[in-house]
Amino acid sequence: MTTPFPFTAVVGQDDLRLALLLNAVSPAVGGVLVRGEKGTAKSTAVRALSALLPEVAVVPGCRFSCDPAAPDPSCPDGPHEPGPGAERPARMVELPVGASEDRLVGALDIERALAEGVKAFEPGLLADAHRGILYVDEVNLLHDHLVDLLLDAAAMGASYVEREGVSVRHAARFLLVGTMNPEEGELRPQLLDRFGLTVEVAASREPDQRVEVVRRRLAYDDDPAGFAARWADEESSVRRRIVAARELLPSVRLGDGALRQIAATCAAFEVDGMRADIVMARTATALAAWAGRTEVLAEDVRQAALLALPHRRRRNPFDAPGLDEDKLDQTLEEFGEEDDDPDPEGGGPGGGGGQPSPDAGPQGGDTGARPEAGEDEGAPQASGGGEQSAVRAAEPFRTKVLSVPGIGEGAAGRRSRARTEHGRTTGARRPRGALTKLHLAATVQAAAPHQRARGRSGPGLVVRRDDLRQATREGREGNLVLFVVDASGSMAARARMSAVKGAVLSLLLDAYQRRDKVGLVTFRGSAADVALPPTSSVDAAAARLESLPTGGRTPLAAGLLKAHDVLRVERLRDPARRPLVVVVTDGRATGGPEPVALAGRAARLFAADGVASVVVDCESGPVRLGLAGQLAGELGGTAVTLDELRADSIAGLVKDVQRRAA
Repeated sequence: MTTPFPFTAVVGQDDLRLALLLNAVSPAVGGVLVRGEKGTAKSTAVRALSALLPEVAVVPGCRFSCDPAAPDPSCPDGPHEPGPGAERPARMVELPVGASEDRLVGALDIERALAEGVKAFEPGLLADAHRGILYVDEVNLLHDHLVDLLLDAAAMGASYVEREGVSVRHAARFLLVGTMNPEEGELRPQLLDRFGLTVEVAASREPDQRVEVVRRRLAYDDDPAGFAARWADEESSVRRRIVAARELLPSVRLGDGALRQIAATCAAFEVDGMRADIVMARTATALAAWAGRTEVLAEDVRQAALLALPHRRRRNPFDAPGLDEDKLDQTLEEFGEEDDDPDPEGGGPGGGGGQPSPDAGPQGGDTGARPEAGEDEGAPQASGGGEQSAVRAAEPFRTKVLSVPGIGEGAAGRRSRARTEHGRTTGARRPRGALTKLHLAATVQAAAPHQRARGRSGPGLVVRRDDLRQATREGREGNLVLFVVDASGSMAARARMSAVKGAVLSLLLDAYQRRDKVGLVTFRGSAADVALPPTSSVDAAAARLESLPTGGRTPLAAGLLKAHDVLRVERLRDPARRPLVVVVTDGRATGGPEPVALAGRAARLFAADGVASVVVDCESGPVRLGLAGQLAGELGGTAVTLDELRADSIAGLVKDVQRRAA
């Protein structure tokens, strides 16, 4: 068995270690979400925590780790007779990103259920993690339906499996820890809220601390057992402190003053719902127990706010997590005057002092963009004009749904139709590999003609493996949305570019909600650039968009060819994910010989490959050339104006009515 890196040997990362220890003291806190760049000891610290947890007593032979002192009355392996239990170490169970629903919640033996009429249930990872740690690395890459199941089980303390008329319930109480790199995409705010605490981790910029990290890691790699032995005393000390804090926890008093501070803090930061108040209360109580106190102090409330609130303040993926600490201190001081807790003197919570990143608002949102004096909003600037500084994006809006025609088989998402593991049942087929979703009627229909030949004599249906039928289901998939944005001089009027950036920002928000990958290609001057290779991090795309300068000629063909190359490479990396190309331009093409004809030939490459495309027509002013519509025809796609892109657009509504009438 591999010797884990000692928890107490982790250098720095005080917030991370404190959040993990608080959950070890009080699992009711609700778990930890660890956000940070790669190589910051996220996984190392989580794996090291399991060695610190006290051993658990279990009913011998129970696959669901029932406590012999209070066995689960609904345990599928029960009922359990009173008797002595067996001690075993607390488990740390890892949920891989590619896990199936059956692997997470467990699976029924369909053959035995049909042929013998018995509930043959194979436990999943939720059962294995009961009374231990469930660790999800790269939780932001986990399919949404698995995250929902996971968080529901964590909130209810139980897992429910309802399938083909068979119902199984078992206890599933665990310390939930998720890690993620925000560069690879964000979790939805609804899912962020389900994690009790969150911490931001980053590599130290202090040379001495970095040296110590390398020194300890090399020593561990050379002799894991010897390195762990040198830290054994520190590990034992922390383990004893966890046990003592757990015993003290029921005696900790959360006074009315502390409760007022918690409620006032959540209200001051405009946190939705009441979950934050409850998590803060539990965290502050755990902090007091960890410090060896029976009273919750203002410093506990402050630390609890720094751990429990930053991720709950996000309204969209472009909001930076964080908390204004000056505002926090002011709120605590204002509502602490009537605090009935004793004046905090010494003995603060050990190992902590959360320092999330400073509060920051959305990167977009300048709704007042107007043309500069003497600048004609409708008329394009000279195509050879120099580069202009970036303008802020206009306020984002809810967009119409843009989808890829046909039925795909890509990653689960919410944009285009696809054959998925979840959704409405549309038919049945023979299973390829393990059976995951039984089509009961088709299975019975396949088995029925062979009952006499199989010697059936009783009421039971004789079912063979060849009779089993997999249900085919139709749901939604996520796509690759590749933005091709014209940043040339013809788009450089400030009001127009602000509106264009607002439209792209709106589409990025839509892509985030629909679980798409996004990419960004820009073109201006004499060339095109891949501003952002395809990624799940839409906030990275928003940041690149925000800093995008404008000016120069309009190399439309170069932009389309660059986008075509991006799709060719991405098709090799992720062949199942279908692309949707969104070209944001006024349709003009300048620079080089025959720029319009060259752009047309480049556009026809997309049509030949069957790539779905949409042209967002940014042309404005009294005289319109209709070049964007011509480009959409060459691409084999459709064209929409900025106004028609809005979900509540009157022009779009008129078009829909006309289409239905036709």
